[in-house]
Amino acid sequence: MSKSIQIKKGLDIKLKGRPENKLSSVEVKHYALKPTDFNGVTPKMLVNVGDKVKAGTIVYFDKTRENLKFASPVSGTVTEVIRGEKRKMLEIRIEADGANESINFGKEDPNTMSREQIINRLLESGCWPMLIQRPYGVIANPQDEPKAIHVSAFDSAPLAVDLDFAMEGQGVAFQAGIDTLKKLTKGKVHLNIHKNETKSKVFLDAKGVEINQFSGPHPAGLVGIQIAHIDPINKGDIVWTIDPQSVVIIGRLFTDGVYNSEKVVALAGSEVKNPQYYKLKVGANISSLQNNIVDGAVRYISGNVLTGTQIEKGGYLSFYHQSLTVIPEGKYYSFLGWLVPSPKKHSFYRTALSWLTPNKEYRLDTNLNGGERAFVVTGAIEKVFPMDIYLIPLLKSVMINDIDKMEQLGIYEIIEEDIALCEYISTSKINMQNLLRQGLNSMYAEMS
Repeated sequence: MSKSIQIKKGLDIKLKGRPENKLSSVEVKHYALKPTDFNGVTPKMLVNVGDKVKAGTIVYFDKTRENLKFASPVSGTVTEVIRGEKRKMLEIRIEADGANESINFGKEDPNTMSREQIINRLLESGCWPMLIQRPYGVIANPQDEPKAIHVSAFDSAPLAVDLDFAMEGQGVAFQAGIDTLKKLTKGKVHLNIHKNETKSKVFLDAKGVEINQFSGPHPAGLVGIQIAHIDPINKGDIVWTIDPQSVVIIGRLFTDGVYNSEKVVALAGSEVKNPQYYKLKVGANISSLQNNIVDGAVRYISGNVLTGTQIEKGGYLSFYHQSLTVIPEGKYYSFLGWLVPSPKKHSFYRTALSWLTPNKEYRLDTNLNGGERAFVVTGAIEKVFPMDIYLIPLLKSVMINDIDKMEQLGIYEIIEEDIALCEYISTSKINMQNLLRQGLNSMYAEMS
């Protein structure tokens, strides 16, 4: 039965640089696959530098789960493999040839296929990594069957992509993707929309899903928060999640027979001249967007400001991200810090004047405004974290690697994005998301 849920705890951070609903195309010559985008993946190459590939050609696979394969988004030539410490594989770079050649996997109606046939098609095409498993936030295991699959049809993060706009004209592919997901579970496919803001017929007319309505401040748009309010994850439960644009990519695999990873990506932030949307494929190099970004000391973030990954000026978009956010760097010291009130500062607390202007948009930078210090239980975290989890005790149990305590305190229910807002308002300056990932990795290694 569909649910209507109001999220009362949270915080909307209003930033300058929201993208205009304008869609442009740019020519991108270089792409990269980044194994670091995937938790728990140990890559092994299937191609060599200099090899020719097509869109859908498998470039590498996971050593620990050899059926997990990762495909090239374009046709072209493998030009370079970038490695880090201990020869860790960081990037496989591909130069596009402009021919747009793709491996033909064949058009087929997912409704006429068996679950095993669909799984094999998703694995062989490189689409399977789009499915994320809860708990742990890792790529779903094809041998498991989830109790449900959740799709969040809106994103409440700062400067996030407008999914209503991004999904225009994608109704056929989205429905094909939904039909595919239905074959992967005996449970429900939940499509979670915003009660007041979701207007797209692509979502509202979707068939074979249970549509749930959410309202309230961020993190209402996070799928983990939605799961917690619809059907919480308990020990032994498995739930899969996927974003709407990835559903479309899976749908195209069946309607068109090819791996077409094109997404509508938001270029946003106060340091963007004309914030807008672009059609880009997975792993696109951002250099082609540089003429729309101001010169100076800026930070490029693949994703949003709360959960995204910092990349270089000539870097590449990450696999799961559908926005590029550009904000000022914050390499400076402020005299007397937060003791001096300023209308330019934003704070959850009343140490700044921002509480007087809740609708004002801010040009915020990356300055931490202080150094790392101990966790202090003030009750503030609970005001923005709409889950029945004692987050600070949970993170402290991660620090001492207490597996039993982590389990008791609810680590199965959350991944990094769910606590990003808590990290933003925390006075400790501790990187909570990295700390939680350490705990999740420990639990995954212990339970697998």
